[in-house]
Amino acid sequence: MPKKPSTVLDARALDRTLRRMADQIIELNAGTEGLVLVGIQRRGVQLAERIGRIIEAQEGSPVPRGALDITLYRDDLQTVGPRPVVGATHLPWTLDGQNVVIVDDVLYTGRTVRAALDELADFGRPGRIALAVLIDRGGRELPIHADIVGRTVTVAAGQHVDVSVEELDGRDEVVIATRDDEG
Repeated sequence: MPKKPSTVLDARALDRTLRRMADQIIELNAGTEGLVLVGIQRRGVQLAERIGRIIEAQEGSPVPRGALDITLYRDDLQTVGPRPVVGATHLPWTLDGQNVVIVDDVLYTGRTVRAALDELADFGRPGRIALAVLIDRGGRELPIHADIVGRTVTVAAGQHVDVSVEELDGRDEVVIATRDDEG
């Protein structure tokens, strides 16, 4: 019998975590001047949008937000299949000299972030790139770390972290589930 998923963040805790992350991004950047938030498809985009709205409400200035789809930059693209599903990359401004914060839902091996860095290089040369992740589950294969972490969790072999966001999944929550769990 599979174990019931363990809740890491419910909707209220996820909101509080994003608010704390927004404060940390402002502090890291010393304000909002030159700040750009770039979410990694899929759920990083929604998280970046929410963090951006929080920062704008607190600081009273707009924060540009964009989206990266790293599919074609993956180092395992050949294992994805002959027709990978490619989402939108949306960066309609120059990144030259900007302070870019990449936002993602879960940091695991570091390979997604490596691909995001490769793709960002095609859009200019930021003054600084930082990484903000909702969940750091450990298990790095590359020497990549997050500058801002919402929550660090320990995930056993055979388990995975599932992040759900209202915009895509109809609910906000983060759970640790076993591979046999559904839904």
